[in-house]
Amino acid sequence: MIAGSCCCGAVKFELSEAPKMMGTCHCTRCRKLGASAIVFVQKEHLSWVQGKENVGLYQPEAPYKYPRCFCKTCGSSLGEILSEEESFPIAANALDTDLPLSNQFHEFVSEKPSWLIIGDAAKQYDGHPG
Repeated sequence: MIAGSCCCGAVKFELSEAPKMMGTCHCTRCRKLGASAIVFVQKEHLSWVQGKENVGLYQPEAPYKYPRCFCKTCGSSLGEILSEEESFPIAANALDTDLPLSNQFHEFVSEKPSWLIIGDAAKQYDGHPG
């Protein structure tokens, strides 16, 4: 079981199976929302321990289409944890259990700030991976 939570502990969830993919998004929106490192989870593997009602939802304006979730108390980024899709990204920093997984890709490197040096050999994409 993989445990996850927000910073204050108001939101807690579990994953019955470890995510199989991790990546880093460098787009300006993900950076602003504090969710650059993401793991992709299967909806069927996610179960709520407490605090689902404490998850806020930020619905962006076009051209962005993916809503982002956060803890209403402490503001911790939770990625797209309320998604109804079969697979969706959540913020890797929301996981409390260490994963046997490393970063597999960097997306939107064309938007990364100049001060950020990518220090791994993961594939890099100017937009979403193809």
